[in-house]
Amino acid sequence: MKVNVQAVNFNIDKKLIDFTNEKLSKLDKYFDKIVSSDVFFKLENTSDKENKTVEIKIQVPGDEFMVKKTCKTFEEAVDSGEESLERILVKHKEKVRAHL
Repeated sequence: MKVNVQAVNFNIDKKLIDFTNEKLSKLDKYFDKIVSSDVFFKLENTSDKENKTVEIKIQVPGDEFMVKKTCKTFEEAVDSGEESLERILVKHKEKVRAHL
């Protein structure tokens, strides 16, 4: 699966890119027909400690899923987003199987 990583208004660390690729590559276990994924990292201009937002968009044949998470760290947001996408992909796979 191809993972496109983009940071909005800041420079992204290589460690964060590697962490994101590692986490999202695990999604192939749940649905093997993932075409691509786009990850957007954003720093929100708020006084909250939870100001790091991650948007993950996954494309599968005939559908597209998007998850947006805001946490204290980007790693935490990626982790949380990956768990949400995992559940979404499992549901989608069951739905596709039901139609066969």
